[in-house]
Amino acid sequence: MQEKHLFEYAVIRVVPRVEREEFLNVGVILYCRDQGFLHTLYTINEQRLCSFAGDLDLQELQERLQAFERICCGRKEGGRIGQLGLAERFRWLTAVRSTIVQTSPVHPGLTSDANATLTKLFNQLVL
Repeated sequence: MQEKHLFEYAVIRVVPRVEREEFLNVGVILYCRDQGFLHTLYTINEQRLCSFAGDLDLQELQERLQAFERICCGRKEGGRIGQLGLAERFRWLTAVRSTIVQTSPVHPGLTSDANATLTKLFNQLVL
C-alpha cells in the first residue's frame, strides 16, 4: 500500500468585479511538502469568461496566471517570490487579496500521488 502524504490546495478564481463577489474557477494550485510538489493547472475558457465578464482583459488574465506558473516552478523567471521555498511560495500565492485573480481558502487532504490529485481536482473543480 502506498503511503499517503498531506497536501494542501486552493482553487484559482477570476473575480472580474470584486465588489460583486462573483467568480469563475479557472485553476487549481496544489502543494505537497513530502513529495516536494508545488504545481498549478489552469485554463482560460474565453467564451465562458466573455459571457461572464465581457470587458475582461484576457491578455492580462493570461499574464497573471502565467505568473502563478512561474512562481510554482521556482525559477528565476518567478522573480523574488519564485526564489522562496515551496511552502513560502504556496503561502504567498494563496494569500487573501482583492484582485481579479484570487484563490479560495486552502483545503487539506491526503494523497499518494500529488500530480494525479492535482489533475483530479482540476477536472472536478474547473472543467
